[in-house]
Amino acid sequence: MTRVSSLQARFQNAILTRGGGFDDAIVATERVSAAQRIEIYANAYRSRLIECLRESYSALHTLLGDDAFERLCRAYIDSHTPHHYSVRWYGDRLATYLRGTAPYRDHPYLAELAEFEWRLMESFDASDAPPVTVEEMSSIPPDRWPSLTFALHPSLRRLELAWNVAAIRSAVDEERDPPSPQKGDQPAPWIIWRNQLRQFYRSLPDAEAWMLTHAQRGEHFAALCEGLCQWKDESEVAVHAAGLLKQWIIDGLVTRIGEYA
Repeated sequence: MTRVSSLQARFQNAILTRGGGFDDAIVATERVSAAQRIEIYANAYRSRLIECLRESYSALHTLLGDDAFERLCRAYIDSHTPHHYSVRWYGDRLATYLRGTAPYRDHPYLAELAEFEWRLMESFDASDAPPVTVEEMSSIPPDRWPSLTFALHPSLRRLELAWNVAAIRSAVDEERDPPSPQKGDQPAPWIIWRNQLRQFYRSLPDAEAWMLTHAQRGEHFAALCEGLCQWKDESEVAVHAAGLLKQWIIDGLVTRIGEYA
């Protein structure tokens, strides 16, 4: 290891652990000791990470309040050093931390809210792809429909939500007082996606969630219709599937229509 690399490693360790072992490389003054200068850097480092977490988890911050959120951030920072060169991605393990750490694990809506907010950020930063238009869909001859397959937008994210965390985040985005956490009768499937520069999310009925899952797997339209017979009469299923597909296209979720090989 070169001398510069060694200094960098020692400096990083001192900042991360607030430990000693680097005072000899810092020039002290009568007013500020070497240890105090290291502490200044360590505090600035943590402040920047807290700022990043606050930006990524605005609803969680609102729900907890300033003091409790900062305590959470500092505890998380002490146990999770960044593993990506961009601080944009710091905080990817916060939901897992909340699920497994007291006292947060006693309030499961906190972890679910954190996971929801992280998926929102992932979706917003995902790569783009031009969506299929309704006109393109309408131009496909009827005899080709049974073999059609569908590619979905790279920003699409899916998760199961048991709590009203989407309503909490929506209220924070709209600068309204968020509702109190409430648990539903059972977890519900939700999707998050981006269309142009706008972000959307909504819950899915069971039939649509099933169809989306199997469309993502590359199954053709005829197989999707067959599966939807669990919920719809056979005489209605093709029209229902086509209606769901049209809504996906209007929403910008479908980026390519192909044919099953």
